[in-house]
Amino acid sequence: MTAAPAPAVRLTASRLRSLQALGVMCGLAAGAWLGAAEAPTKLVRAGVSPVVISLLMVVGVFLARWSVPALVRGTTQVYADARQAPHLIPWAILAGCLWAVANTLTIFAIRDIGLSIAFPLWNVNSLLGIFWGFVFFHELRQAGWHRWLGVLGGALFMFVGAILLALASSTQAPTVRALHGVVAALSAGVLWGTMYIPYRKAYLTGMNPLTFVAFFTIGELGMMIALAVGSAGGALPLWRELVEARSVLFWLAAGGFIWVIGDLFQQYAAKYVGISRGIPLSNTNQLWGLLWGILVFGELHGHAASLYAQVIGGSLIMAAGAAAIAFSSTSAKEHESWQAAALRESQRYGTDLDYVHAGLEGRNASYGRTRHTALDWTLLAITTLVFVALASMARTPEVPFNAHAAALLFAVILVILAICGTTLWRITRFS
Repeated sequence: MTAAPAPAVRLTASRLRSLQALGVMCGLAAGAWLGAAEAPTKLVRAGVSPVVISLLMVVGVFLARWSVPALVRGTTQVYADARQAPHLIPWAILAGCLWAVANTLTIFAIRDIGLSIAFPLWNVNSLLGIFWGFVFFHELRQAGWHRWLGVLGGALFMFVGAILLALASSTQAPTVRALHGVVAALSAGVLWGTMYIPYRKAYLTGMNPLTFVAFFTIGELGMMIALAVGSAGGALPLWRELVEARSVLFWLAAGGFIWVIGDLFQQYAAKYVGISRGIPLSNTNQLWGLLWGILVFGELHGHAASLYAQVIGGSLIMAAGAAAIAFSSTSAKEHESWQAAALRESQRYGTDLDYVHAGLEGRNASYGRTRHTALDWTLLAITTLVFVALASMARTPEVPFNAHAAALLFAVILVILAICGTTLWRITRFS
């Protein structure tokens, strides 16, 4: 006997618009914070190994991905989520492994072709996000021709912008090194684009983003330790590298912490507007990367005006493409297609339908209330102590650096954090 289909989620038009606007806002906030997080990777110019840079960023990421959920929701809620959807834990760990490899590739790309150029190249992950969202999760189904035009036209713009930036990269380094940088950046984009499949599975099922990233980071840290030990030739040589680089470890770990704030906003964007829209919107980080690269670190300084025009023009073209994709808003019919994909996930893994529906509606499921335990405060204390210890050894890196421009950009992203965080709490209570 065939089971009756589950009732559809009944979202009012105003609620759907609110969640859509929230997703767009989270995508923009993600772009600002993800762009700022890559600034510490400029330390490759100071002779620090790219693998060490990536490892310390992942250490900061690991601390943030457990301490932030502990502060916002409490680890009891993380545990409750895991009980509702245990099948998602391996997917989260796999996604973390992909992230660690991709992040390491970006360090090599920045070393070889610069931050302002590498950023847009790895953001081709948007194209894969569109593809996977359509194929696996019913995104853009019943979306209408004008929304399809926005998505496909935006993808074409992003491709053209990427080509312009790839051509510009050849003027920034010797030919072989520039080619290596382009390949590293594009490879990172492919890995990140594939990583979004577990994201969408999690959020269609109803898992909270704060829970998903907590398990995600287990894969990140495990994979990064394996890469670092293998690259250094053993644990002892790696330890020696870390000791030699102790004066910059704080900045790298802080970069990882900043990245997590941006990634959390990106997770909420993926949840409420889908990966085919949320990921391109968060890829406005390319413009923030351009600002940090040029204003703070003096990239492109002294080059011809034509090069500035090519890099800035390519970035703006890619940003325009991302905007066209992101603002092709989800219709009620397309949202019903998302629900069909969510129902499929629920039936496949036996997940409670109320839990799934709560995730689609942007509300907390009724399986428990947020409360903080001794474990939460312990995690927060450990994170604080680690950063205090690293800060005590920190020294200002000897790289070109405009402190006034950095302070201004950081103040702007703090304002963005306050506005978007408040809105996210008001509409969904971080669900």
